[in-house]
Amino acid sequence: MLKSPVEALGHTLWGLEYIQAGKHSTLRVYIDNEKGIFIEDCAETSRQVSAVLDVEDPISTEYTLEVSSPGVDRPLFKAEQYAAYIDETVKIQLTMPVAGSRNLKGTVTGIEGQMLTLTVDGNELIIALDNIRKGNLIAKF
Repeated sequence: MLKSPVEALGHTLWGLEYIQAGKHSTLRVYIDNEKGIFIEDCAETSRQVSAVLDVEDPISTEYTLEVSSPGVDRPLFKAEQYAAYIDETVKIQLTMPVAGSRNLKGTVTGIEGQMLTLTVDGNELIIALDNIRKGNLIAKF
């Protein structure tokens, strides 16, 4: 429901995060653009997204809407995003442990369908994207 209004503004809907915290819940909308994202882009997108959310009303509780660029430590949501960062280092949090851990840091070495191959300390791990609670690119400086 948010993809079309974001794309109409010339941006890509990178992903969504909903952080539940009672009356202090947050819906974070990440937008991206090959030219970069500026504060004006976030403000304009916030107005458009807010209008859609007011009409559709998908969240029945109180929440704060935030619109942001993914940044250098960008969150990763979809298989295509992980595929774009082959040979890059990521940090992921899992819902169910893999190799005895729910928190992993490693290099993305492949993606096939909904399965991510991550090399951690020389060991290749196969992880279902459905098992990833949160994934972020580790920025290189």
